[in-house]
Amino acid sequence: MEDGNTYPIDKVDREILSRLLQDSRRSYQDIAREIIVSGGTIHVRTNKMKEAGVIKGSRIVVDFTKLGLEVTAFVGINLGSAKDYQTVLPKLKKLKEITEVHYTTGEYSLFVKVVTRSTRDLHLFLIERLQAIKEIQSTETLISLDNPIQRDPALPEPQE
Repeated sequence: MEDGNTYPIDKVDREILSRLLQDSRRSYQDIAREIIVSGGTIHVRTNKMKEAGVIKGSRIVVDFTKLGLEVTAFVGINLGSAKDYQTVLPKLKKLKEITEVHYTTGEYSLFVKVVTRSTRDLHLFLIERLQAIKEIQSTETLISLDNPIQRDPALPEPQE
């Protein structure tokens, strides 16, 4: 790694990542045939990217609405003080409805993604659990009506 934070990728690494992002269960041999390198090359490069923290695991994509989780909302949270961040974070981690937490600039201290079965469940979650955290000064909730684009960010171009 050049600066301790970024991992320089070349065209082969980019092709490997691109194919794994499409389907993380694909075999290395499959990928190797497509990009015309050896299976060993895929194995070695994937392991290097895992060791560098570029690849942090693999995942499946679940349609949670099929499991009854119908409501996705985003909640902007204002903390009483910036120092409350360290106190609030472990409390937020315990709330199973929260799927993402972002520490942000701008209007909110934190911006969280929440998934619940219904608007009623969202309402109860907000008043009984989230707003009950004493360090939270105020919240603003936006309900998602649709999610027409959902993708990973574009991979960076290979460094020459």
